[in-house]
Order: sequence, then C-alpha cells, then structure tokens
Amino acid sequence: MNPARAALTVVAVAAALVLQVTVFSHVSWHGVVPNLVLLVVVATGLVRGAQPAMVLGFAAGVLLDLAPPADHVAGRWALALVVVGYVAGRVRQDVRPTVGSVVATVAASSFVGTSVFALTGILLRDPALGVGEVLQVIAIGVGWDVLLTPFVLPVVMGAYRRLEPARATA
Repeated sequence: MNPARAALTVVAVAAALVLQVTVFSHVSWHGVVPNLVLLVVVATGLVRGAQPAMVLGFAAGVLLDLAPPADHVAGRWALALVVVGYVAGRVRQDVRPTVGSVVATVAASSFVGTSVFALTGILLRDPALGVGEVLQVIAIGVGWDVLLTPFVLPVVMGAYRRLEPARATA
C-alpha cells in the first residue's frame, strides 16, 4: 500500500469514527446512528476490491468496537465490517459502479453488516433484544446509511480514484 493511500484510509476512518460517535450520536433515531465507518468500508470495497476492504473493515470494526460509548462485546463490528468489505468488494468485480449500483451496494452492505452485528448480539445476549427490536434497528440503520450515501461515498471514492486512477474503476 502506498503512503498516500494509507494516509487517506487512516484519515477517512478516523474522521468517520469521530463524527459517528460524537456529532451523529446527537441525531440518533430510536438510538440508531448513521454508520459512517461502514460507508468508508463500502467505498473502499467498490474502488479497491474485496481484500483491502476486508482488512480495512476488520481494523475499522475493532476501532468502532472499542470507541466510547461501546456497550457491546468487542469484535461484533469487526466481524460485521469484514463481511461488508467482502460484499462491497465483490460488487466491484461484478458491476461497474453506477449511481444505482452504489446505492444498492450500500443498502445491501448496510443490511448485511447491521444484521450480522444484531444477530451476534442476539447469540451473545448482548444486550438482550427481541427480534422485533432487531428488525427495527436494521431498517433504521439501512435508511440512515442510504440517506448519507450521496454525501460520503463520492468523496471517499473520488479521493481513492485520484490517488490511483489506473487501478480504480470509473
């Protein structure tokens, strides 16, 4: 990984994490905040592919698991974002990123990531939520992530493309 791309990745994840746990925690809806870190992982998967997105998903997920006010068993977001990185990276190989495919990828990735996080919570009884509450959290999470897609993904994807235009897909 070249130093410029590594620096961009660190800045993008750090900014997303800080905004997610500080600013967006004040605009939560039923306790669910937009998952900006997930959006950075999806953007990485769409531009760079599955393997870099999975590595970033794990690292960013661990940071998200440990960031205050973490109230869950550590590792749940790491697992969820690894899966998200894989899903988004596979789309990159199968479909040229268009506006529709990017929004669909964010919706699918958000659904899968939030579902993995919620289902591991049910399995670990951390915290004890019912299936109805989990479905509501998943729906709100997908809605938030799709709503913020036009503001986050073009910036991150454009920055990656500027750093390595020959490798990135248009």
